[in-house]
Amino acid sequence: MPANASSDPAQADPHDYCAIDFGTSNSAVAVPAGAGMELVPLEPKHGERGRTMPTAVFYVAEGKDLHTLPKLYGRAAVAAYVDGTDGRLMRSMKSVLGSALMEQHTDIGAGRSVAFGDVIASYLLHLKRAAQAHAGREIERVVLGRPVFFVDDDPERDAAAQASLEDAARAVGFSEVRFQYEPIAAAFHYEEQVTREQTVIVADIGGGTSDFSVVRVGPERRTRVDRRADILASHGVHSAGTDFDRHVELARILPALGFGAYGPPRKGREPLEVPSRIYFDLATWHLINTVYRPQRVMEIAAMRDDYADPRHHARLMTTLRDRLGHALAGLAEDAKIAVAQGGTHEIDLFEIERDLVVSVSEDEAVAAISHDLERIVQTARDTARLAGLKADDIDALYFTGGSTGLRLLADRLAAAFPNAQAVHGDRFASVATGLGLEARRHFAAA
Repeated sequence: MPANASSDPAQADPHDYCAIDFGTSNSAVAVPAGAGMELVPLEPKHGERGRTMPTAVFYVAEGKDLHTLPKLYGRAAVAAYVDGTDGRLMRSMKSVLGSALMEQHTDIGAGRSVAFGDVIASYLLHLKRAAQAHAGREIERVVLGRPVFFVDDDPERDAAAQASLEDAARAVGFSEVRFQYEPIAAAFHYEEQVTREQTVIVADIGGGTSDFSVVRVGPERRTRVDRRADILASHGVHSAGTDFDRHVELARILPALGFGAYGPPRKGREPLEVPSRIYFDLATWHLINTVYRPQRVMEIAAMRDDYADPRHHARLMTTLRDRLGHALAGLAEDAKIAVAQGGTHEIDLFEIERDLVVSVSEDEAVAAISHDLERIVQTARDTARLAGLKADDIDALYFTGGSTGLRLLADRLAAAFPNAQAVHGDRFASVATGLGLEARRHFAAA
């Protein structure tokens, strides 16, 4: 408990709460302001964009006082990585929740390691401090957003994921921790603008999960403290923006490094496909750093004769030695965004090999992510079915989350609910704003 905080609940600051949208790609925080809630400018120099911050931590591995684990957050963390500062960039930390990695330590350079749970706690502490600095008071209570499923089809691991996130929140000083589904929070934000009662399906599609909720909203409902009866169904699938990027990378970039290639013919048998695990790890954000371990690099180096085209092996080795995995993931994301409105995008892989360029067309990107798109659209349909509704019963389809900017996905979802008005909310702040409304509704009434 802070030194200036009272142990008497009657003397506690009634505004000592916040709401945190801890996202796979970006995060945001809302705090009480006047009679409402406002988003904290986490990175003020970036203006409106600074209301959200990349969910990224960079552990510095050069300079003085490395024993204190110096680190950077958000855009500064990404910039340090891009600038080539010696250290370790951690992104997509939310994806680790519920996995075996939560029990492990990871190397952060200069002979140091840190537990994944401590990485998440460190980031939450940074958000908490930013909220306190903006609000001018200690903050001890929080509503945290969570996906409908941290882990698909595994209730035990899903519960463990929420417990780990709660442990991290309590470790940084939150004495009361509540959770709300992210798409339901977005529904509360949408409700602020409706003038009549509606049944809305919220599509919250971010970096790690695609979540849907069917919620009754309306002017008379928004003042109610208990909204459980208005939540008709929630459902989700662990497939979203980072999966799109991964599949684009596997389909269009990594074949230039040997993914899907074959080895030389051997006497008496057909050529064998080169091992693929290294490529899948190289295309998965939270596994990229595992491919740089000395033992794995030595194993890949010894596989040179398993490649029919020696250029593939040479490019892969350059990628590992120069630690270009995150850069390739970024190029895949850029390509996905570039072709979202049609056309073709060229990806320059000059850091791997001079004059090495691959292209991605809209059709190729669609082919790469088609399975994900179908899963997401079917999950939306299933959510309406779980609510006991037909597609035609949905009045509005409310889009939030960074990946709803992908036109192909938004169009397919809209086609699944032909009578619903398609409404695009704030892709990066709707959930945080809705979580703020939930926090105010609960804590202010307590």
